[in-house]
Amino acid sequence: MSTAALPRPRLSDFWHDLPREGRLLLSVVAFEYIGTGLVLPFWVVYLHEVRGFSLSTTGLLLGVQPLAGLLVVGPGGSLIDRLGGRRVLVGSLACCIVGELVMTVASTVGVAALGMVFSGIAFGISWPAVQTMIAHVVPSGIRQRYFGVNFTLLNLGIGIGGLLGGAFVDVHRLWTFQAVYLADAASYLPGLFLMLVPLRHVTGRAEHDSTGVRPSYREVLRLPAMPTLLVVTFVGSFVGYAQLNTGMPAFARALGKVSTQGLGLAFAANTIVIVLLQLVVLQRIEGRRRTRVVAVMAAIWAAAWLCMGASGLVPGTWGATLLIAACASVFALGETLLQPTVPAMTNDIATDRLRGRANAISSAAFQLPMVVAPPASGWLIGHHLGAEYIALLVVGCAAVALLAVRRLEPQVSADANGLPEIEQTFDGGVTLAS
Repeated sequence: MSTAALPRPRLSDFWHDLPREGRLLLSVVAFEYIGTGLVLPFWVVYLHEVRGFSLSTTGLLLGVQPLAGLLVVGPGGSLIDRLGGRRVLVGSLACCIVGELVMTVASTVGVAALGMVFSGIAFGISWPAVQTMIAHVVPSGIRQRYFGVNFTLLNLGIGIGGLLGGAFVDVHRLWTFQAVYLADAASYLPGLFLMLVPLRHVTGRAEHDSTGVRPSYREVLRLPAMPTLLVVTFVGSFVGYAQLNTGMPAFARALGKVSTQGLGLAFAANTIVIVLLQLVVLQRIEGRRRTRVVAVMAAIWAAAWLCMGASGLVPGTWGATLLIAACASVFALGETLLQPTVPAMTNDIATDRLRGRANAISSAAFQLPMVVAPPASGWLIGHHLGAEYIALLVVGCAAVALLAVRRLEPQVSADANGLPEIEQTFDGGVTLAS
């Protein structure tokens, strides 16, 4: 008997294999996220230091955004399956523009909360809509690579925006923050044009369902491995992005005494690592178990949070700034493992008729920690419980690794777990695929 694994596809073939619609979707990613990068590192700074809201209030306001998204994600998933991802994405882009415009005049808690609501609605419905559009136009065999390349472009935009924002904004000049929020609103216009003109023929939904059974979220939860994947997504989001976007800036400013320029440097370092390594990582993880990749990611994130914790030991120094930059950089390495795998796994588990709902419920699992994490991290950091905060994150990372390997891996199918077919040819000429 001889055993031979299928060769891994080359990344150089990706653009050739990608349909025209997929290329168009990628074409606006970097520009749109330059706007995001202008404001992303400075939400806490803007609300707390510029607008004068307390750190606790700021934490609550930052929780409003994912809460709004969480409330609309369920109906949003149903709308995607019914109307298509493109139409829902048009609505989300419009909400993005309105939300950023409102933030320019967020002089009171009520106005700031309104801006967060619009942004949250946009985030809640855009994630599943985009994922569904991608799954609709990109073949399954190259989706993992697509998600990786998309994430590279996304972070390239965020990095450029972070550098520009860090050099431009000044906590003593309100207009500088208003300017970057206006620029962020403008960055969504190309994507809106793309949905309304070049891609107006793409529905982003399954063809008419002939089974006669109405799709439901209950049916999504009955998909093999989906409940466990949702738990992994929830815990990973809590110890991951929910902390990077709110906990890390709050910790860096309150306990590490890092400047706004230092924060901009950290987010830029995060982006540089992703841009430089994502394509390399994509090639290395092709054909490997996605569950194992997630476990490695969790270990890397634990190391990142230990770097952040160390910055509190040397507050107000270059050492603190470098440790925060190291935290963001190490975290980025974990991101290059996560972003190509979990979305691809979700869409390989889901069926076409349930794809909108499957992406929506995955988005809900991702967004729920965004609601509970900012108030929790704000309270812990505000009460100078830095060591306890870091311990919580490290334990959470360990839980992600154990869930991925011990619970998810036995439940998920080989193809959804990213394993290629391996042909085994026997002397009798019989070929088996596993």
